[in-house]
Amino acid sequence: MNTPFVTTEWLATRLGDPKTVIVDASWYLPAANRDAQEEYLAGHIPGAVFFDIDAIADTSTGLPHMLLAPEPFAMAAGALGIGDDMTIVIYDGAGLFSAARAWWEFTAMGATDVRILEGGAPQWIADGRPLESGPVSRPARTFTPRFRPELVRGHADVKAAIAARQQIADARPAGRFSGRDPEPRPGLPSGHMPGAVSLPAADLVAGGRLKPTTELKTMFEAAGLDLDRPVVTSCGSGVTAATLMLALSLAGAKQVAVYDGSWAEWASRPDSEIVTG
Repeated sequence: MNTPFVTTEWLATRLGDPKTVIVDASWYLPAANRDAQEEYLAGHIPGAVFFDIDAIADTSTGLPHMLLAPEPFAMAAGALGIGDDMTIVIYDGAGLFSAARAWWEFTAMGATDVRILEGGAPQWIADGRPLESGPVSRPARTFTPRFRPELVRGHADVKAAIAARQQIADARPAGRFSGRDPEPRPGLPSGHMPGAVSLPAADLVAGGRLKPTTELKTMFEAAGLDLDRPVVTSCGSGVTAATLMLALSLAGAKQVAVYDGSWAEWASRPDSEIVTG
């Protein structure tokens, strides 16, 4: 795939462009002790709207930030002023973390021009570019969903993939993958799915941006992944699984999908096999 990343210089020339919508998709793990919405209100890229992955989600499942069905997603996107034929530029406050999740969500819903700000808010600030505070309201637009089911996997899909010995790549830290370290969600056992390989998302990112493609390819080869065969990515709750999907796609993987429920769903189901070690 061509890179979706854009530079702060590229974006700075498009501030105020009616065809460009800037999206702050910041989200943090509880251990970070950061409030994404509070930080957004205190200072964000001028004109950016806030995309709350916990609020714009299917809350009926009891699982965190699950992908909405196409129609309600389209309504939420349109209400934010995100419309058809617009360039969507997504960033987050960590550099590259939850922005990849929002990139995957919009891509799965059929948006055709979805970009990620390279280095995110930290790079924007480091480059001395302006911020503004307070909420942003854009005129409502029409967002037409064109759902791409090939980019999304559910529990039954993953069980079938495991039975067919397809490739599963897990973006959680190695200690949780092996079962050595506890999961951050109370009551969930750690470990991994049968046949899965460990590719911690933290190892893919340096300085708030993906490592060079040559390094990523080396990592994937060392993990035993064949980029010509389908890969399903997973993590704790579907956030860094999108980072891994992005990295795999840039490295030339032919078919990559995100397991939306990820370990939060897998480890909570009695019919899921869990492997340790």
